[in-house]
Amino acid sequence: MSRPIAAWNPLDWSLTHGVIPYAVLAIGAAALMAVAVSRTPRWWTRRLPAVLLLAAGLTVLLQVAVDDWWQPFPDSLPRQVTGWIGVGILGLGLAAVRLPGLRWRGRAVAASAAVLVLLMSSSQVNRYFDQYPTFRVLLAPWIGRTDALTTGQAPSTVTPLPGQVLAEVWRRPAGLPANGTVSTAPIPGAKSGFKARDAYVYLPPAYQASPRPLLPVLVLLAGQPGTPADWVNSGGLQRLLDGFAAAHDGLAPVVVVADPIGSPWNNTLCLDSRIAKAQTYLAQDVPDWVHAHLQTATGRTAWSIGGLSLGGTCSLQLAVDAPQVYGSFLDISGQDAPTLGSHSRTVKAAFGGDETAFDAVDPLHVMARRRFPDTAAVFVVGAGDGEYGPQQRKAYAAAVKAGMTAKFQTVPGGHDWNTFRAGLGGNLPWLAQQAGLIR
Repeated sequence: MSRPIAAWNPLDWSLTHGVIPYAVLAIGAAALMAVAVSRTPRWWTRRLPAVLLLAAGLTVLLQVAVDDWWQPFPDSLPRQVTGWIGVGILGLGLAAVRLPGLRWRGRAVAASAAVLVLLMSSSQVNRYFDQYPTFRVLLAPWIGRTDALTTGQAPSTVTPLPGQVLAEVWRRPAGLPANGTVSTAPIPGAKSGFKARDAYVYLPPAYQASPRPLLPVLVLLAGQPGTPADWVNSGGLQRLLDGFAAAHDGLAPVVVVADPIGSPWNNTLCLDSRIAKAQTYLAQDVPDWVHAHLQTATGRTAWSIGGLSLGGTCSLQLAVDAPQVYGSFLDISGQDAPTLGSHSRTVKAAFGGDETAFDAVDPLHVMARRRFPDTAAVFVVGAGDGEYGPQQRKAYAAAVKAGMTAKFQTVPGGHDWNTFRAGLGGNLPWLAQQAGLIR
């Protein structure tokens, strides 16, 4: 992965705070005014109102089509996001109506104005989610790089004695790298048959040492729509983990960012169902691959699972449906149940309408009939997240009632990457403690 460089580098300029987003907003607003204003009376009485009505209608239709008909995502489109998409539609509509009456130079100006309005709309949507905080993150698919995955077994290892944590018996050797590595790797669905996209693997500096410390494992999941690369790029995974490692003599968890959905538009519910055997993939195929290719600590106490949004829901599900694998979990902005948009649609698509089959794996139902005294959990949600906040509180209350050692946290933000990054970064010490890495 690209290493951090000086803040003056244009690649590291903020796209969500400071001068750039406000400049884009001002220029886009001016461009919108340019295509919205005309000296022709007919423009004000007929064409402009018609375009405004058309843009409003298309925006409402988009909201209904996505949230009520198509339902490709487990959550609804935020109104603010839909509103900015509507502004982009308005800019395109205004430019399109103006083009026939203009000469070539005027057409070029109108088309450029439409592009600037679209840029403004995209910038505001990005500010809402904070998915691309800098140019470096935005351009990561083209300028980013990954490292070769370190495989093979070290001849000797370091493990703590009973009652100790790894940090108490580890001694940082001379010449240890300052940074960890991030690699891509295919993790086949050998048992599940699930076709996942390539995973990302973070190996901390201590993994390169000999003797090698047997580090705990964190399986991390993105949301939907999303890819495993989201945690690496938008989530700043390497920066967060390298920062933790720097404070702990090179020690940090091994992180495997796995793919639970297969494509941005697919929702497997992280269950074994008619849709896919995603639970088998995450509970068996991924751990089997790690044991075969990496040298890590073993046992449920050394394994954690976490994720954001759909990935947070998945982490809760795996913790209660496969507790023999994962001893702790981090649920960031997850829902209280797996969903395809509605309960009836979910049960029909996944289990042919069989409510009993759904209840057997639904986390709230599982926690209502079973106790988990040996499972630790953290639930994190943005303070401004009105949709997922109540669901997180409901899931947290159920976890406490089921005997889990659980914590509930709110952080500044909404259902966005400000919350997701803070949720992971703020709980790395907790995850390390649960897995026996630090005291």
